[in-house]
Amino acid sequence: MTLTTPKGVLLALSAVMAVVSGPVLAREHLTGQQELAKLLEGRVAGKPVDCISLINTYGTQIIDHTAIVYDAGSVLYVNQPKYPESLDSDQILVTKTWGDQLCRLDIVQLHDRGTHMNSGFVGLESFVPYTRAPKAKPPVAAPKQR
Repeated sequence: MTLTTPKGVLLALSAVMAVVSGPVLAREHLTGQQELAKLLEGRVAGKPVDCISLINTYGTQIIDHTAIVYDAGSVLYVNQPKYPESLDSDQILVTKTWGDQLCRLDIVQLHDRGTHMNSGFVGLESFVPYTRAPKAKPPVAAPKQR
């Protein structure tokens, strides 16, 4: 059988797909805690705060069954609700606020991305700010003695 026959072409394509998709299928699925740890690599936790400004928040990310991360540029605010089991990265967050802040004890509704129907809610806890760790300064060379 040669590669110019339809069966030969199909056989060659399926061999290529097996080689290409093998590493993709072999990737390890991270738990929510592992995904959060990876996102926060190189960052240092600050003192928890009760509210964050929504004006300075550029985006949010749901970490499955773990947390909601609010991106405020140089600071990532992590909110780990008391009962995070219903958090799913494929959901839409719907938050009703009474100002320009999101605060501890606010309720966030979760909506299914496909049906847009309410699929649960979580109550927010304190927000832990994470900033990049300061880079270590190179050691200063001692002055040469004469």
